[in-house]
Amino acid sequence: MQVEELVEEKTATKRTENISGSVAVLEALIAENVQTIFGYPGGAIMPIYDALYDYNDKLEHILVRHEQGAIHAAQGFARTSGKVGVVFATSGPGATNLVTGLADAMIDSTPLVCITGQVFAHLLGTDAFQETDVINITTPVTKWNYQVTDANEIPHVLAKAFHIAGTGRPGPVLIDITKNAQLQKFDYSGYIKCNHIRSYRPKPIVRKEYIEQAAAIINNAKKPFVIFGQGVILGKAEKEFKRFIEKGGLPAAWTIMGMSAIPTDHPLGVGMLGMHGNYGPNVLTNECDALIAVGMRFDDRVTGRLDKYAKQAQIIHLDIDPAEIDKNVKTTVPVWGDCKETLPLLTQLIEEKQHTEWLNKFKAYSQKEMDIVIQHELNPSSDVMTMGEVINTINELTNGDAIIVTDVGQHQMVACRYAKMNHSKSNITSGGLGTMGFALPAAIGAKYGDPQRTVIAVIGDGGVQMTIQELGTIMQFNVDVKILILNNEFLGMVRQWQQLFHEKRYSFVNITSPNFVQVAKGYGIAGNSINKRADLKNALQTMLQHNGSYLLEVMVGKENNVFPMVPQGRGVAEIVLSKEEI
Repeated sequence: MQVEELVEEKTATKRTENISGSVAVLEALIAENVQTIFGYPGGAIMPIYDALYDYNDKLEHILVRHEQGAIHAAQGFARTSGKVGVVFATSGPGATNLVTGLADAMIDSTPLVCITGQVFAHLLGTDAFQETDVINITTPVTKWNYQVTDANEIPHVLAKAFHIAGTGRPGPVLIDITKNAQLQKFDYSGYIKCNHIRSYRPKPIVRKEYIEQAAAIINNAKKPFVIFGQGVILGKAEKEFKRFIEKGGLPAAWTIMGMSAIPTDHPLGVGMLGMHGNYGPNVLTNECDALIAVGMRFDDRVTGRLDKYAKQAQIIHLDIDPAEIDKNVKTTVPVWGDCKETLPLLTQLIEEKQHTEWLNKFKAYSQKEMDIVIQHELNPSSDVMTMGEVINTINELTNGDAIIVTDVGQHQMVACRYAKMNHSKSNITSGGLGTMGFALPAAIGAKYGDPQRTVIAVIGDGGVQMTIQELGTIMQFNVDVKILILNNEFLGMVRQWQQLFHEKRYSFVNITSPNFVQVAKGYGIAGNSINKRADLKNALQTMLQHNGSYLLEVMVGKENNVFPMVPQGRGVAEIVLSKEEI
């Protein structure tokens, strides 16, 4: 009897049924364990939304106020959950409104599957209403894209899309589905997940000889230095990385995207690299004898002038994407592969050491930075509040357990410099593209990606106005996001550069803002605005303890600058601690 039942069940899975392409899309999402979709309906994707009406109990759809909000929300979701984010948009302007988010996700390696509607296949190329050539438009900013014109293609194309988006070096995928394919009925025999594509190798073959060569360099080094990026987080290799640096006693600095892979107060963590990173990691990059890069891409904001970058060091580069090896910085030993696999192999071969004298050198530079920059930022003598003291107060109140989502600008650099983080996937920001308007929708997605944690969106008065309409999404779906606007009444980072390098010619950086608290009130969101230090701690505490979303505006110094800084055209060791050094 049991055998008969098994045979019957097996046979049942092979049965075909006649369903529409739209239903096939939703069945694919369910099979891929998707629970949350961010999107905005329109004419060309209406059949999918019609089918979605019957799937409300299986799929949660978050109606944003702009398609850019949808894709940034999906990015935030992907970054905190570790899953693939999913976006729906219609054709024409709906699809083109995704382009900024696609570019952002592409450069920051964020896994997304974006599904766009398209005009009927017979209208393609006729300049039909709301038709754009979304495939050619998005080719440079997607890991893969494809246009579906026949419903029979939908199951295997979406399976391929999820596989490509979420494996290897992750990235965004866009699937454009014509309206006829959404409406078309076809014989559906089930969904099969994709785990192999003949022409696609997500993980390079790990070469034992390179692991051995890398270990030899590390073991012989007197001044080894590890720099790590988001690849550690994307590879889910936080534990493996921690064991690696602890066994070798290796000082380690993070890129802006790598932040939170290890706790920011880890004894071997020496701070952030980059243009506004910490003093020691930047200067000592040009003094180490072995530079071990893990899951980072030697971005120009990290390297400064390449002809002055780590010329004295033997360079080991661990990366899953072979295209990043030798792209910007010539390596001594390339270690291709997933760092979750390569790090344990390397850890086995390195010697247990403590580079105390070398680590103390980082501490000495840290103390210098503390005396000249940090002390004045976190404990200012003037009555004007600084961004740094706001972030420091958040540290005190959250114990470093919150997810911090930042926009782009001075507040971003300050938050990444001073925020304390105890858990991985805590720093959500737009790194490579630097997209203003990212934070508010990304914070919405971040909360859906990890609902149990406090999510704080730290935003400037400029960036928040680029996607401020997403307050409507927060209102409609009761998203518990804490919104902290650091208002200096300027486009702060541009103003800083105009002050330091353009003779203080402030060209169109003064920005007038609305009454943010009243705007929030219009969306049913509680809020407050403060301009006195005496009110700061209580105001932040009220925000954090409030049941539901809350907006707090803090007025900070108008012409405060972010230091240290590597001025454009200089090497990382030429980092300056004040404007007087420029």
